[in-house]
Amino acid sequence: MMLSVDGIDVDIQASHILHKVSLNVGEHEVVCLVGRNGAGKTTTLRTIMGYLRPRSGRVRFLGKDLAGRAPHEIAQLGIGFSPEDSGIFPDLTVGENVEISTWTRPHGRPARERLELAYSVFPVLRGYVKRKGTQISGGERKMLSLARALALDPAMLVLDEPFEGLSPAIIPTVSESIGEITKLGRSILLAESNIYHVPEFATRLYVIERGEIIFAGRPADVERDEAVMRIIRGAA
Repeated sequence: MMLSVDGIDVDIQASHILHKVSLNVGEHEVVCLVGRNGAGKTTTLRTIMGYLRPRSGRVRFLGKDLAGRAPHEIAQLGIGFSPEDSGIFPDLTVGENVEISTWTRPHGRPARERLELAYSVFPVLRGYVKRKGTQISGGERKMLSLARALALDPAMLVLDEPFEGLSPAIIPTVSESIGEITKLGRSILLAESNIYHVPEFATRLYVIERGEIIFAGRPADVERDEAVMRIIRGAA
């Protein structure tokens, strides 16, 4: 198993947010974590990435325990992260934002190859390499965030709501680009609040509600669970 999250409990200040959350991602899998806003999706992803520390449970990646590691150390292990707000550096150019990943994880494939790969998956960014992060659209910022994560040359990408706030016209383009990433052999863990935005190439699905996993299985199987469907349709 590439990523294993085993029974984590997470507190934020005095609030108990995650309750015994478990999930896993295998090699070449696309796993979606679905839930309404506030259900615990972002908290789960931020815990995996080291921004939050579980008070119990375990997170392991390629056999290594992630507890106590800083986010940049987890990135160096081979997990690329695209946060919900894109997390780009507005004062840097598009080119500099993508290139910074080659500094974060300097080993592995040569930087030039990694940059070329990122731009091949997100070709629209080639025309904006000298623009500041503030000079591109919201959809382009999402693409830039994904391209930066890919330029890390990760074994796995963690994507927090990659379709959030995008116009319906741009969602298929972003979804197709994520599909291209899967063809490169990368595993993906993707959080999404809208069940109808779950990519058709997703292999497995988890549903989280009030900090607890209430469904785990294939995307097609969730439609048979009426109680879960009522919850996730409400999220959509």
